[in-house]
Amino acid sequence: MKQFNLLMLVLLVVGGLNWGLVGLFNFDLVASIFGNMSVVSRIVYALVGLAALMVPLGWKSMRAATVKAGK
Repeated sequence: MKQFNLLMLVLLVVGGLNWGLVGLFNFDLVASIFGNMSVVSRIVYALVGLAALMVPLGWKSMRAATVKAGK
């Protein structure tokens, strides 16, 4: 589970940096590396989106576990 959480964090950082570059410099790093809307780019975008959905769910379960443990 630890590797999964790390992967989600890495994907969120990649997505955040990419959107920062798009907003500041109109430069899409993912598209420049993998090609504009190529299959790989679309997979990266989809994984970043899934990570954005999964991480808050993980926080909720971590919070519930912490409260249950009495910490």
